Amino acid sequence: MARVLAIVSVLGRDQKGVVARISTFLAERNVNIEDIEQRVVRGQFLMDMLVDITDASATLDELVTGLLAIGAEIGMEIRVTLHNERERKRVAVLVSKEPHCLEQLIADWRSGELHGEIAAVLGNHEDLRPLAEAAGIPFQWFPSTDKATHEQFLLRELQAARADVVVLARYMQILTPAVVEPYAGRIINIHPSLLPYFPGANPYRQAWEDGVRVTGCTAHFVTAELDAGPIILQDVFHIEVGVDLVDDVRAKGQALEGRVLSRAVQLSLNNEVVVIDGKVVFKPGMRTLLRDGSER
Repeated sequence: MARVLAIVSVLGRDQKGVVARISTFLAERNVNIEDIEQRVVRGQFLMDMLVDITDASATLDELVTGLLAIGAEIGMEIRVTLHNERERKRVAVLVSKEPHCLEQLIADWRSGELHGEIAAVLGNHEDLRPLAEAAGIPFQWFPSTDKATHEQFLLRELQAARADVVVLARYMQILTPAVVEPYAGRIINIHPSLLPYFPGANPYRQAWEDGVRVTGCTAHFVTAELDAGPIILQDVFHIEVGVDLVDDVRAKGQALEGRVLSRAVQLSLNNEVVVIDGKVVFKPGMRTLLRDGSER
């Protein structure tokens, strides 16, 4: 009989006895802890456990209910996910005209690196319809000349797609709280600069005009404040001042944007990042647990 593995994730204010409390609960129900990773960041305790529930004396529902009760009692968030049936979250991608980020997301989705389902591509132009439909992804668009009506379209389509995560793949519009608030903590954007430097429009031109020698791009969670959400990932490239034209700078940046955005989306889908006090914190143990579990 194949083993049944699960991941128990814990997040909350650091306090004594958390590991002992959860370990005892699992041991009493004949659940074996295969691996564990834990750390404390800014007073917050993070823990991921890989557990074997094959021979558990309780049902999965009973285990989940018991762990949720412990979490409520100690004021911590506890989640249980079956390892071999990890939830494939549904991703909606918002686009305008530039294809490079959507191309990277589709490539990584097809290769299996992006552990989710691209459920819809939504745009304010029709330019990228062929790219989406060639990959078998539904495409809808509505002009953004009337912002309120366009955002009503977005909310309607996001709900229809049952989107868990929204990705702004060079979607050249600023979202208002009408869209941001219902998807708070679940919208990921790529910005073509090393935030907080050069926020807003034309950042590559700004970097070129200022004569900076290193710039890059930033993947971040979207908040109501423009280009100010928690940063997930950044990467850089060099500018040859006096040699590179602004188009050269833009080309270098675009070659990087898709990779950074896709990697940030993968981290989010794998629950490898968490926001604490407005800062993104990595959960390095999760990647080890996911890999090790698949190799057992």
